Amino acid sequence: MDSALSSMDRPRSKSFWRGHKIRSGALLLIVAVGSLVYFAERHAGVRELRVDKQQLTIARVAAGTFRDTLPVRARVTALNSVFLDAQAGGRIETVLAQAGDHVAQGQLLAQLSNSQWQLDVLEREARLVESISELESYQTTLEQNRINNERTLAQIDYEVIRLRRSLLRRSELVARSAEPAEKLDQVKDELDYDLKIEPLQSESNRRQEQLRNDQIPQIREQLKTLNSDLLLTRAQLEKLEIRAPIAGTLTAFDVQVGENHNSGDRFGEIMPNEGFKLTAAVDEYYLQRVKPKQSARMQIDGRDIEVLVARVHPKIKDGVFAVDFAFAKDRSNALVPGEHVEGILTLGSEQPAVVLDAGPFMEQTGGRWVFVVSADGRSAARRQITLGRHSSEQLEILAGLAPGDNVIVSSYENLNRADRIDF
Repeated sequence: MDSALSSMDRPRSKSFWRGHKIRSGALLLIVAVGSLVYFAERHAGVRELRVDKQQLTIARVAAGTFRDTLPVRARVTALNSVFLDAQAGGRIETVLAQAGDHVAQGQLLAQLSNSQWQLDVLEREARLVESISELESYQTTLEQNRINNERTLAQIDYEVIRLRRSLLRRSELVARSAEPAEKLDQVKDELDYDLKIEPLQSESNRRQEQLRNDQIPQIREQLKTLNSDLLLTRAQLEKLEIRAPIAGTLTAFDVQVGENHNSGDRFGEIMPNEGFKLTAAVDEYYLQRVKPKQSARMQIDGRDIEVLVARVHPKIKDGVFAVDFAFAKDRSNALVPGEHVEGILTLGSEQPAVVLDAGPFMEQTGGRWVFVVSADGRSAARRQITLGRHSSEQLEILAGLAPGDNVIVSSYENLNRADRIDF
């Protein structure tokens, strides 16, 4: 009996419980490892991020109409303008006009002074006048020599005629012994002398006349050049006068008496009364898409006014290029130079397309991929897409998205490293 009781009441050994715990722990470990393996296989290489959905902007892809437009902000400028630049440096002595004045062509606007400049001009003028005087004096001398040569030849011809008559009369007197033979010989010698020098004088006159004929055109050309230089030199003094080259409205003319200006300094500009144009800065992305004669609508006086692209300036500076717009109808009376107007530029016709609202995400992705919200709305996954045309409001979807897809269009600044977003 004692042996039976001892057999029934004997406690289980610790090895039993230890083995049970080991088996249970092993089972839990296997389950945990299996779960980790399953989760790792399912999410291998996927970078996840948890984000508050309320902080995101989500837009739906739709089959609709792509409006190929671009918002622009343009500045009102003169259709044409002429700048007033200093042609010579100097000190402002007199100011005779101010910004906003309507000026006539040639009107004196301001007067400068520059003593050194004036002295240099007067010195050049004196040298030119001296050169002109010398050439004119030489030209006069050539003319006087021509006259003297002609007079000398004429005198010789006269003497030949006179001596021949005298020789004839004296020959008769000598024949009658009314006069000595010496007188006849004297007249004959004089006649022979004149007959000899007559061809020499004639040849000398011919050569000097040829030389004069060669020199006179050169002298006249030199005189013409010197006189032209003289006029230009005297005009240098006019550079100290600021005059209106055209009639129009004087703008940005801010000069004060006593100021010193260098050559090339800009004093202002004049806008002729020829109307206005609009000039807008457009992002360089649209350089190949903006063409002359494209239409735009500008908000002026609370109304939409039609304008046309008049000129595209292809030079890119700071990521933008300039576009000039001309009015379809004259709107000069409704505009103020310098004011800005808002408008929409039409780049192309409206066409059916799969479209998505444009958003800040383009800055990070360049339109190559987006986050597409899952059907249950609890997450979003990265997806590659292909875009067509862009506008400020819409994106044309060519591949990767279908109507009904929901896309995160807000900024991806803190999302661009994730593959999956959980809300």
